[in-house]
Amino acid sequence: MKNTNSSGNNNNNNNNTKLILLHPYIQKQGSSNRLWLLAFLSFFTLAFLLTLIYTRESSSSSTPISTAATAAVAFPTPLPTNSPLPKTVIDTLLHYASISNNTARMSHTELKPISDAIRHCSSPCNLLVFGLTPETFLWKALNNNGRTVFIDENRYYAAYVEETHPEIEAYDVQYTTKVREMRELLSSAREQIRNECRPVQNLLFSECKLGINDLPNHVYDVAWDIILIDGPRGYWPDAPGRMSSIFTAGVLARSKKGGSGKTHIFVHDYSFEVERVFSEEFLCRENLVDSKDLLGHFVVERMDEKSFQFCRNHTSAASSS
Repeated sequence: MKNTNSSGNNNNNNNNTKLILLHPYIQKQGSSNRLWLLAFLSFFTLAFLLTLIYTRESSSSSTPISTAATAAVAFPTPLPTNSPLPKTVIDTLLHYASISNNTARMSHTELKPISDAIRHCSSPCNLLVFGLTPETFLWKALNNNGRTVFIDENRYYAAYVEETHPEIEAYDVQYTTKVREMRELLSSAREQIRNECRPVQNLLFSECKLGINDLPNHVYDVAWDIILIDGPRGYWPDAPGRMSSIFTAGVLARSKKGGSGKTHIFVHDYSFEVERVFSEEFLCRENLVDSKDLLGHFVVERMDEKSFQFCRNHTSAASSS
């Protein structure tokens, strides 16, 4: 019996042993399946994340295009930078310039002809202005597509304007004339009309007392379409007056190379003696288009270099007075 029991016990022990040996195998097989499942999930997650990142980058890069397209539809296309100012804008600028509190300002009647000449000028328009005045920024704005150059007697003010407003191109001139010398200067110019004070010449090399010859070289090479004379000052005997600026404008218009054959010249304070006498002498009465308030409007044509007379009619206000 003992043997039987012992053999039975042995059999039970053997069976138990077999069960113990089988159990770890099952655990290892389950662990292996879990590892494969974990690897598969990791791969799937990584692929999902990469797809998500790529999709976001693609959508973000396309957003500005779609936004720009939407903006182009929602808002009208802006005007090209070289397009002229709308007439309503010009009229508004003239209105506010004419009601300025500055006592030296031009009236609307005086501003309008200059504005019209700039508006009808072929682009790019070349505008030369003698004098830094209350209308300086108006002229620059109206001629937004062209070149506007300012000439002033005060070098400190010209430097200040250029420093504070870099878009303004301004140069200073040291005038050597005086209002009280206007008769002598006029007589000297008449005597030298076939030499230093001839109507067609390069003023850079001129010795005429009325000629301005100390501007930057490139100023003499520009074919000016419009010249506005609103400086220098001339309200007292020792003031420089506008004799030189009027003479210089007349020579620049007749000597221009290229561009239009005609130059619009506006003289402010035209009713004053100096402005009237020298305008009729060097811009000529037959070229006077209009005169409104204190503004004279002349249109001067290019001349042959062998010409030695400013006007067809030599009678001037100075000789008749």
